[in-house]
Amino acid sequence: MGEREDLLETLDKHRGFLRYTVRELDDEQAARRTTDSELCLGGLIKHVAGVEERWMRFATGGAEAMRSEPVDWEGQFRMDGETLAALLERYEEVSRRTDALVRELDLDLAHPLPEAPWFPPGAKWSVRRVLLHIIAETAQHSGHADIIRESLDGQKTMG
Repeated sequence: MGEREDLLETLDKHRGFLRYTVRELDDEQAARRTTDSELCLGGLIKHVAGVEERWMRFATGGAEAMRSEPVDWEGQFRMDGETLAALLERYEEVSRRTDALVRELDLDLAHPLPEAPWFPPGAKWSVRRVLLHIIAETAQHSGHADIIRESLDGQKTMG
């Protein structure tokens, strides 16, 4: 297996954990907050799909492309009238687009990062680095989802 396949397999594994965590939930359960944070399971699916989509816009067109769509920073973690099924469908569409891009983009292609206090001035990320960031983001939020699901009804993704 080559590098692209390794990266995509790893990303897909963590996407699968996240999807598995929301199995057999209805919309009310997916929207319920079980911790002091704003996080809910449907909101995590919505957030991860949005993050993946934005970073892949960056991978193909840089910071300007990444900022081409407005972000509802607070609402991205909530279900505001969406259904879990619709959020999962959107996540699947984003995943398919990402996978197709990763198969065709030059992994060494790099763009300057957007100006932000958390990025070093003048830093660049390659498509490879973007993909590693998406994998880390997905894995981290999969863990958050597991905690929320266990608090919701005792179910766990693993263990």
